[in-house]
Amino acid sequence: MAGVQTAVALREQGFDGTVTVIGAEPHQPYDRPPLSKAVLLGNAEGSAFDVDFDGLGIDLVLGREVDGLCPADHELDTAAGPVPYDVLVLATGAEPVRLPGAEGVPGVHLLRTLDDAERLRPVLTRQHDVVVVGAGWIGAEFATAAREAGCEVTVVEAADRPLAGALPAEVAAPMTAWYADHGVALRTHTRVERVEAGAVVLDDGSRVPAGAVVVGIGARPATAWLAGSGIALGAHGEVVADARLRTSLPDVYAVGDCASFPSGRYGERLLVHHWDNALQGPRTVAANIVGAATGEPPAVYDPVPYFWSEQFGRFVQYAGHHADADRVLWRGDPSGPAWTVCWLRAGRLVALLAVGRPRDLAQGRRLIEAGTPMEPRLLADPARPMKAATAGA
Repeated sequence: MAGVQTAVALREQGFDGTVTVIGAEPHQPYDRPPLSKAVLLGNAEGSAFDVDFDGLGIDLVLGREVDGLCPADHELDTAAGPVPYDVLVLATGAEPVRLPGAEGVPGVHLLRTLDDAERLRPVLTRQHDVVVVGAGWIGAEFATAAREAGCEVTVVEAADRPLAGALPAEVAAPMTAWYADHGVALRTHTRVERVEAGAVVLDDGSRVPAGAVVVGIGARPATAWLAGSGIALGAHGEVVADARLRTSLPDVYAVGDCASFPSGRYGERLLVHHWDNALQGPRTVAANIVGAATGEPPAVYDPVPYFWSEQFGRFVQYAGHHADADRVLWRGDPSGPAWTVCWLRAGRLVALLAVGRPRDLAQGRRLIEAGTPMEPRLLADPARPMKAATAGA
C-alpha cells in the first residue's frame, strides 16, 4: 500500500522522473484488508490495486528481494545486481511474529500475504477445527471468517483479555462476550506449549483439536535487510523518520508500517501499523520529494491515526492516540450493539473507539484534528451528535 501510493502520489504531484517500485512478491501489488475477509472466504480472487501503472509511467519490478542498502553508492543490493537510486523510499511494511517452535510444522499458518490467504482458504472450505493464537485484531478477524465458514474455532490468548496490547482493560472487556456469542471458545491467560499433529498442547496441559493453527501474535517492521546500512532504527526495529518522513540517510525516506515518526499533536513518536497510515504518509513523502526540487516549503506528517476492524458482526473504528488521556467517557451501553468510548486530555478529545457508530467516528476524528474543547456532560449523551457536544454548545 505505502509503496504503490507513494509512486502514484509522485505522479499526481507532477514528478516526471523515473519511478520504480520493487517488490519481493511476484503478484501485482494488492491491498491487504480483503485478505482476512473476501479473499479468505473465496468471495474474491484477489485484491490487486486498480492502478494503471503503465499509463502512469511507473515501472514494476516484482519477485525481487532487496538484500541491502549501500548509501555511499546510492544503490540497492539485489540478487539480480545493484539498483541505483537518486531518491529512495523505504516502504517494506511489517512481517508477522512467528510462534516459537512452530516454524515448519505442517498446518501452522500466518495471515499477512496473498499466498497466506490462498493457503488458508481450503482450511475454511473443509471446515477444519482451527486454533487461533492471539486475540488481537487479525486473530478476531480470522476467527470471524472461520466461524462464518463453519469451522470450530478456539482462540488462545496469553493476556487476560482480547486486544490487551491495544486497548485498556475496561474498554476491551465488553469485546470478550463477542467471542462466545459467535460460538468461538476464547481461552485467556493461556499459552501454547507445543503444536502436534492435529492438536495444540497448552501450558495447562490440555490438548485442543487443531486441523490448522493460525498465528496472529503481532508484527514487527521488516527492516532486517537494512543491517549495516547506517540507517537509524528505533526500539522496535523500525526506521526512525523525522517529521518530513526523512530517514537518517540523505535522499532516503520511509513510510508505512516500517517507520515511526514524531507526532507534534501527541508529543511522542508513533509507530502505526494500519492501512490509513500507508495511505496518508505517501502524500507527504511525494510532496517533500517534489518540493525539494521546486523549492516548496516542507510538508510535515502529523496525522490523527485511524483504523478499523470488522469482527463478529461489528464494525469497530478507532481514531487518535489515547496514551496520555486524563479522562474516559462512554457513549451508549457497551453490552449493546453500538457504543463509543472517548478519551480526553485537558478537555479536548484525543481518541475515540466507535463500535457500530460510524457517525461518531467521522465527527470525532474532525474534532480531534481541530483540537476543539468538549463539554463532557454533553459528550456522554449518545443521542447528541458529537459535533454538538463542544464547549459552549
